[in-house]
Parts: sequence; structure tokens; C-alpha cells
Amino acid sequence: MTALAACGGSGGSGSEDAKTVTLVSHDSFGASKSVLAAFEKESGYKVKVLRGGDAGKAVNQAILSKSNPQGDVFFGIDNTLLSRGLKEGIFSPYEAKGLDRVPAALQLDKDEHRVTPLDYGDICVNYDRAYFAKRKIAPPKTFDDLIKPAYKGLLVTENSATSSPGLGFQLGTIATYGESGWQGYWKKLKANGVEVVDDWEQAYYERFSGSAGGKGKGDKPLVVSYASSPPAEVLGKKPEPKEAPTGVATGTCFRQIEFGGLLKGAKNEKGGKALLDFLLSKKFQEDAPLRMFVNPAREDAKLPELFTKYGVTIEKPATVAPETITKNREQWIKQWSSLVLK
Repeated sequence: MTALAACGGSGGSGSEDAKTVTLVSHDSFGASKSVLAAFEKESGYKVKVLRGGDAGKAVNQAILSKSNPQGDVFFGIDNTLLSRGLKEGIFSPYEAKGLDRVPAALQLDKDEHRVTPLDYGDICVNYDRAYFAKRKIAPPKTFDDLIKPAYKGLLVTENSATSSPGLGFQLGTIATYGESGWQGYWKKLKANGVEVVDDWEQAYYERFSGSAGGKGKGDKPLVVSYASSPPAEVLGKKPEPKEAPTGVATGTCFRQIEFGGLLKGAKNEKGGKALLDFLLSKKFQEDAPLRMFVNPAREDAKLPELFTKYGVTIEKPATVAPETITKNREQWIKQWSSLVLK
């Protein structure tokens, strides 16, 4: 997906701006053309999507440009970064239609409605089935497995400072080993040859050997991705295989919740509110699983068969309380950076 030019351009008229609503997001945002077209027809607004790299980078950019926001709605700030966006005051409160269909556990700002929960998923290590089958090695299942000699030099993860999956993976280790033990774990992981790259796209498509999108050119059979990534490897394949070519190490998962919010100072606030309502509508929520490979936030949204057949349900993902993340995130990232990157 390529980033689109900023909306408006030099010489756009005010009436033109009023008919356009701009969605700012990370590179992984996706929606079917027919679904977006339905919103445009119903609302009268034309949607422009502005993608800004990994979620971490996109959030940083939204903060840096808060005095003159890039668009009207931001999609893709998650529970690992949420408190930062709220502290910086980049969102205006708005209670989106359909919020009563979202479980309370996903509503992390339910008192003020500065953000709306739109989807959730689990950040987990994925493995290339063919690699391990060929070598007759059992794939890893847990964080403990990843530091064993059998998996030396096989894992690629994302930078915690720039990538939400990378930060989620780090938080999973903190939830598992505690504040006194996670740094010791990462020392062992580093000694076992973990590779760190800037973002998910690079890790999954360039370094991971099991990615169809990367044509399997990477040499790392383990990657930090999502429990819902395997269905993406099956989508469009005929005949459908019995199982996805990639699997999930179910003992390495951290629950991620993504939110959308009306950007403070939005040029088209009315259009932004309409767009947020749409992002929480059943039409968009039921489209999202096979476009972004996430679980819809609405509990009444149906999941497509491909998603349930090839995806993995994580019964007990690791979690860290939002207030604990808020209190420690910056310190944890600095500690991780000095441990792993130096």
C-alpha cells in the first residue's frame, strides 16, 4: 500500500474540503472498494486515506502535527500507544453510533469517548511450517522456547520504539516474566540471535521465509506478527489447503486493541463523525477481517469462514493494564533499546 498525497492540495476550495473526509492511518489499513463506495454514496463525502508507515510512526506524526492535523479521523492507535495520544490531546470526544455493541473490555476510554474501539487481535510469533517440517524440528510454542539453542538465529522482531507489534511483543515478555525478569529474558534472546527491524512490513515481507507476499525470500522462519496472519497466507489460493503454510506459537501472544478517533482541529468535523460511525458499522466491521486480518470490535459482526478456519483463537493472551503501560512505557522502551540495540 502506498501513501497518498495529503488531501486538498494547493488551490482546493473550501467547498471541496467540506465534501472530503480524510482518514489518517498506518500502512495496514484496508477496506473493500465497494464498502468505501457505499459510505461515500450514503454520506456524500469522498474518503481520502493517508497512510503513515507503522502504527508507531503514524501516531508520532499525528502528535507532531496536532496543531495542524493531517486529516479528520485517525485509525490505528492501539492500547500500547493510547495513553500517549490521549496525553498529547490529539482527539476530540465523540460517542460513535454502535458503541453499545462493543464489549466493555475493549472500551478503554469509555468515560470520555475520545477514541472508539474498532478491532482487536493478538500479537504472536508466527512460524514457517515448511522450514520446521523439512528439518524435523518442532516449532516453538512459548517465550521460553525462543531462547533454546534449536531456535538460535531464527527470529525476527520489530523495534519497540517504532513499531506497535514490536512493542506488543515486548509487553508480552513483561507480562510473562515480570518487571524483574523481562530484561534477563531479552539478554538471552539477544544472545540467541534475535534480529530487530524497523517495522512489521519489513519483518514479515522481507525477512520472514513463510510470507507469500515476500515470495519466501527471507531467511527467518520465525517472525513477530499476528494470530490472524495465517488466513492472509491462504486468501485467494485455489484449491484451499488443509492448513495455512504458517502457524502460530500460541504461548507468545499479547492482546492488541485498535482505536479510531476524531482528530482535534479537524477541518471536517461533521464528516469525521460520520466516518467514525461508519468504521463501527456492521458493513465495515464485517469487511475488516479479510482486509486487515483483525477481529471486529462489534460482537454482532460475523466472521468470514476463511478467518475462522485458518486463524487461531488465543484463549489466554498476555495483557498489561493500560495504566501500567502508561506509567512505564517510555522507560521500558529505553531499557529495551539499550539492551537489544546496542
